[in-house]
Amino acid sequence: MNERSLAAVSGDQVAVPDPDRLIHLQFRRFAGCPVCNLHLRSVTRRHREIEAAGIREVVVFHSPTEELLPHTTDLPFAVVADPTRRLYTEFGVERSPRALLSPRAWLPIAGAVLSGVREVVRGREHLPSTSPHGGRLGLPADFLIAPDGRVLAAKYGEHVYDQWPVDELLDLAARTSPKPPTPPAPRTNPAAR
Repeated sequence: MNERSLAAVSGDQVAVPDPDRLIHLQFRRFAGCPVCNLHLRSVTRRHREIEAAGIREVVVFHSPTEELLPHTTDLPFAVVADPTRRLYTEFGVERSPRALLSPRAWLPIAGAVLSGVREVVRGREHLPSTSPHGGRLGLPADFLIAPDGRVLAAKYGEHVYDQWPVDELLDLAARTSPKPPTPPAPRTNPAAR
């Protein structure tokens, strides 16, 4: 993968790959997507654990910055706006009616909508646009990228809630991260016995 600097909606620049740690590059749908928010809440709750595993979260949405800003103020990781879907195209992340029509998506969609309504009523989240930029048919995708730019693992979602849960991400990172070299055992001098 070529090195690049992505502009987060916060104004920070994000190096991908990161020279010092793994990158979990997530492709989500649109600003305020209830299903995306449900997933990102689980990532936020376990963010310290994810960071301790040497992973930096970078989340991409196909919404413009101005639509994303109200939805990202409390997120502890980088959020990138990609309204032209340049990164989506580069990584092969698609749109499809199966995002919403797969029966495996219906229960998560219902749960996300109910949870999202509760969070909006509590003032913790904002309603999504009634006509989100880029539409509602985006599929999620996850990539685990090594500091040298190699894609260590990838998941292309088959429906709206088909992504790596945090436990799977941590397991992938533990299995794919290079282990630090084991120092050689100290030598003993046979003559010193």
